[in-house]
Order: sequence, then structure tokens, then C-alpha cells
Amino acid sequence: MQAKILFLDIETAPSLGWVWAKWETNVIDFKQDWYILSYAYKWAGEDKVTTVGLPDFGAYNRNKEDDRQLTKSLRKLLDEADVVIAHNGDGFDLPKINTRMLTHKLAPPSPYKTVDTLKIARKTFKFDSNKLDDLGRYLGIGRKLPHTGFHLWKNCMDGKPEAWKMMKEYNGHDVELLEKVYYIMRPWTGNTHPNVNQFSANLACPKCGNEQVQRRGYSYTQLSRKQRFQCTGPKGCGTWYEGSAKKV
Repeated sequence: MQAKILFLDIETAPSLGWVWAKWETNVIDFKQDWYILSYAYKWAGEDKVTTVGLPDFGAYNRNKEDDRQLTKSLRKLLDEADVVIAHNGDGFDLPKINTRMLTHKLAPPSPYKTVDTLKIARKTFKFDSNKLDDLGRYLGIGRKLPHTGFHLWKNCMDGKPEAWKMMKEYNGHDVELLEKVYYIMRPWTGNTHPNVNQFSANLACPKCGNEQVQRRGYSYTQLSRKQRFQCTGPKGCGTWYEGSAKKV
């Protein structure tokens, strides 16, 4: 049995406040705190990308800023996941979701592991930019969808249907691009990647679950050695990993 892996991306509204000037100024006071506009997700191994926005819930007709039901649906989604993959997920998406869950007095979901593709890019490579759009361009696997900038967010906040249609397409496409970036980077994640094959006793690859692996020598310390393996075959991800340590 392999872990359930969730690709996730959220879009949030900005906070509204009063300022005296446009450039390098402090906010005098806030009129409205930020909230979640939409989220898109995809389960690994499935083809469908699902995008959920505030207009999908009944409360939207009464209050366009009420994200309680949306946040509850996000909590349910996270509760099903063993591993959550997001770009800057550890720094943005997941803390933002946690904040809204706490605000709405919701209990935390069951524990899950995370993979942050932004962290992988920063730690292992030296791209000129680690933004998801630029990574897609560098790797030749696609770009984020173009949009109208802040006006798209503003028009969604104003409840314009055409803006919401564009926002959902934009959000969903981000998840598609995220998945492509993740699969290319996965062999480079080292020992930080969660073991998705943790419920199996065989020697399957801990990152993708592929059972076609090859023994490739040993790694040594002063007191022990470990068998090295590489994930191979048409379904393999190319990952190198080690078995249990044995005394030398």
C-alpha cells in the first residue's frame, strides 16, 4: 500500500487597508483581512485536476468573503492525504490554510508529510529564479497561464463570473505545472523525501514505489555499510537510496 499523495495550490485575496501613499508606506489600519479565494488539487496517479472556489458554496451569495465552507473542504482534503506537495507550500499555502482553519475554530487534520518544490530548487540547484513559472520555462515543461494581474483578484473579489472562470483555470494549471516540476526534481530530493512505500516490506523505491530496482554497490561509514539501490525501469524515477546499515 502506497501513501496518498496530494498536489495542492491555493489562491488568496489580499488584505484591504488604508495608506497615506503608494510607495514604501505603512498600513494605517486594516478594513478586511485576507481569505482564501480558491484551491486546486490533484491526487498522484489520477488524471483529474479539481478546482474549488468561493462561488461553489452557498454562503457566497450572502457574503463573498466567507471562506468557512471552503476551508472545511480543504481540511477534509488534507485529512485524506499522507503527503502534500506544493510550491512554497511550507512557507505559504499550508500556513495560510492552517490560519484559516484556526480562525474558523476547526480541528487540525490528521498529520501528513510535505514536499516543497521551492525548497528543493533552493537547496539543490542554482536557478536564476525559483518561481514555479520560471522553473517550468527552464525545464521546458510549460509556463503558468497569463492573466490580468491584480485586476483578476480584484474582479473575483467583486464577484465577476468571467474573472472566476479565469481564476479557476489559472489555479488548476498551476497544479498541473507543479506536478511536472515535482516529477523531474524527485530523484534529487535526497533523504528529505517522505517514504511513500512505508507500508510495504519489499525493496521498492521509497519515493515512487517502483519495484524494479538494482543493487549498485555500497556506502560506508567507519562502523557500517549500506547497500545502495537505484530505481530503474520504464516506470522508475532514477532515485538512489540505501538499505539498512550492517556492521563492517
